[in-house]
Amino acid sequence: MAIKTKYFSVVILLAMFSFTMSAQQGEVNVDQDSDIDKLLEYKKDIKTTKVYRIQVYQSVDPDKAQREKSNFSNAYGEWPAEVVWNTPNYKVWVGNFATRLEADRALVKIKKKYMNAIIFQPKLDKK
Repeated sequence: MAIKTKYFSVVILLAMFSFTMSAQQGEVNVDQDSDIDKLLEYKKDIKTTKVYRIQVYQSVDPDKAQREKSNFSNAYGEWPAEVVWNTPNYKVWVGNFATRLEADRALVKIKKKYMNAIIFQPKLDKK
């Protein structure tokens, strides 16, 4: 009796396996307007204006800011750093991150040395 039950279980499992294998095959056809392709090409040509940066330091003394920029560049050479004068302080800004996620990943690394570092979006000059 036990052998018949095992044999029956194996047959049922094989049948279920073959059924699931054939159930996962299919074909998908997408019918879309030709203007969608034009829009996708147009979107590729548009430059993103949204940029994220990280501020790691600020001071009223430009020499201290420049020194901190050099320290940052030595510790983290993978991101560009610059000293920006933003009334009344000199600030050390890092990177040009295209997405917030990219900036967040960099911030995790930077916070190990610069605990007060913050992510922000600079206001873009309208020309």
